[in-house]
Amino acid sequence: MARPRKFQPEAVVEKAMEVFWEKGYAAATPQELGERMGLGRGSLYNTFESKHGLFEHALRHYLDHEAVKLLALLQRPGPVKQRLRALMLAIIEMDLSDPERRGCMAINTAIELAGRDASATKLAARMFDQTEAAFLAVLQEGQRTGELAAHQDAEALAALLLNTLTGLRVLGKTAEDATRLERIVDTVLKAL
Repeated sequence: MARPRKFQPEAVVEKAMEVFWEKGYAAATPQELGERMGLGRGSLYNTFESKHGLFEHALRHYLDHEAVKLLALLQRPGPVKQRLRALMLAIIEMDLSDPERRGCMAINTAIELAGRDASATKLAARMFDQTEAAFLAVLQEGQRTGELAAHQDAEALAALLLNTLTGLRVLGKTAEDATRLERIVDTVLKAL
């Protein structure tokens, strides 16, 4: 008869997410993961089958919790350009105030594992698709209300915003201050 679990899977996945987010997939050791999660190696493997299985759970947790919090900024009331700017400035502030400069776990995953790990690539791409879809919805709203020019290709602009956001997250890992990043945001928003 199997012993009942003495831990909350959601809580341990969040702790694993923190390790993978800080270190990346390759550098996160099973020992460190187990220590941070408060699990022995046996419990870790019995629950998640492998380090990779745990990583997939952690990345899904990031996508479903961390990324969603940021995209919620686009749902607030107010002018479209102000909401887009607020989202990007919030990300800049978050990245620059993080002493570990973790950036975005999905972007980090794409950089580390794309082309070598199909499931991780697919999960990271899912977040990029969700982000682009959120940008597209806001841009189309702006076109309907007349805040943005209706003749512009909203899908192309959504892709531009995704690319800008991705670049900001990468640059945020090394930027000393927000000046350059804010200039990028303002320039892109003028193009809308």
